[in-house]
Amino acid sequence: MKRIGFVSTRIAGTDGVSMETFKWFQVLERNGYECYFFAGELDTPPGRSFLEPKAHFEYPDIMEISSACFGSTTRKMAVSARIQELKDELKSKLYEFCNKFEIDLLIPENALTIPLNIPFGLAITELLAETGMPTVAHHHDFSWERKRFLINAVQDHLQHAFPPSLRSMRHVVINSAASRQLSHRTGISNVVIPNVYDFANPPGPAPNGTLLREELGFDSDDLFILQPTRIVPRKWIERAVELVSLMDMSKPRLVISHEAGDEGDLYEQRVTEYAKRLGVELIYVGDKVGTAHSFRAVCDKKYCIDDVYQNADLVTYPSGYEGFGNAFLEAIYFKRPIVVNRYSIFVEDIEPCGFDVIPFESFVTSEVVGRIRFFLEPEHLSRATEKNYEVGREHFSYEVLERKLLPLIESFR
Repeated sequence: MKRIGFVSTRIAGTDGVSMETFKWFQVLERNGYECYFFAGELDTPPGRSFLEPKAHFEYPDIMEISSACFGSTTRKMAVSARIQELKDELKSKLYEFCNKFEIDLLIPENALTIPLNIPFGLAITELLAETGMPTVAHHHDFSWERKRFLINAVQDHLQHAFPPSLRSMRHVVINSAASRQLSHRTGISNVVIPNVYDFANPPGPAPNGTLLREELGFDSDDLFILQPTRIVPRKWIERAVELVSLMDMSKPRLVISHEAGDEGDLYEQRVTEYAKRLGVELIYVGDKVGTAHSFRAVCDKKYCIDDVYQNADLVTYPSGYEGFGNAFLEAIYFKRPIVVNRYSIFVEDIEPCGFDVIPFESFVTSEVVGRIRFFLEPEHLSRATEKNYEVGREHFSYEVLERKLLPLIESFR
């Protein structure tokens, strides 16, 4: 059981699924496993990759199916037929992938969880039913967690394949709420494995840190407030704007590290207008910032995310909902103070670990600013960030991932 095949719609860029796939890959490789990759978009090593464009959720036929099937409760016969045609084509490619690389075990990354590509999920499920191949399904976002999927014409397929219940499968979720819901809704037993970070290897100095501050026009005593997320509505970036507007410290400015991504730019326009109304200087650097913590061995932008974090005086994390909280762990890893909205997964799975952060409850006030001022005092700041790093190492490290994931894989022997 040494050859593992990761299967997803996309394993590329800096979305949460791709980033966690990279972490699993690193842990498995250092434990003697060989990893291979199948997806519609790939940043993975070419010699171990199998690119199939129809696996991507943005493939035109797949987007047409999604448009026809969500927001309606019935589907046309032609849509059903096209789903089956694409399922057969994708299943054939999956067989080719498994045979080419002699795959022993599959890890579907969210492909059997969120129904962005229905034929692909059906193809994976059918392959597993036909082969009985050992499988560890890694679930990040379920259909019932997203409003856009609640009204649909594919309930039959969702119950069959998102996720399937097969004897050869083990199921992994990333938070306690998802674990309960999966068991309650489907009867599927599962294991919670949280998102992790490589706390055993502390970050080195940022290679272009000084250049970034200079390029953005920061003086030495200006406050660099970092919003380290994509620009999407559930991130509640308005709360970060409000927080900066209340800060009476030395010239605070809000820097947003990521671009809007694949959800359009309407929300970005709303945030920009809101910041202008409140007199907050907003700086977008997503076009300048890449990551060195992914399958791309070299950062493809002028700056990497390390540069941004190591310049930050404060990190804002006001999200209304998160499946877990990758950016939270990043802030802890780079030893930065963080002000965080107490979203549900944070309250249940992260807060009890004992992190020393600046929490707020849905909205910001001048009291929160007062807590920030105290938190940024050098003596307290150093003590808190060092403590947080050790808490992160204890609960969310690669070693924690090893202790939870490797027994699942070995259970198939």
